[in-house]
Amino acid sequence: MPSGHKRCPRCEAVKPHTEGERDGSSSDGLPGCCRDRRAERNRTGCFEREYGLAPAELDAVVAERHGLRRICPAAPAAHVDHCHGTGRVRGVLCFSCNAVLGQFEDRPDAIRRAAAYVEGIAWKPTLAAPGVCRLPS
Repeated sequence: MPSGHKRCPRCEAVKPHTEGERDGSSSDGLPGCCRDRRAERNRTGCFEREYGLAPAELDAVVAERHGLRRICPAAPAAHVDHCHGTGRVRGVLCFSCNAVLGQFEDRPDAIRRAAAYVEGIAWKPTLAAPGVCRLPS
């Protein structure tokens, strides 16, 4: 084994210590596996704990949606969207769309108002009578 390198047991590759994260539980303090494999393990563990999705089930959800985002279908989805009230998985979204839904706390009324604001509808005055404009409430 070259100096400054360690074999990743998951991907079987010999990688430098810089491609891993320090592991306080190992006897040498060096990473047990490379960053990519650790991230993969953490991600699948999170899906199992939080949503009850095994890796095969997650792949099935993504395949069902053809890997496209539901809200902005321009690129592959990477984040599981779920209802915060029930915990039920709704689908997969991009990071931004998933974060926005979380910020709006899954409230459709707030999302509609935000869409109206962005579209400019919320602040457009309507003509109530000649020379009299009314702003929407």
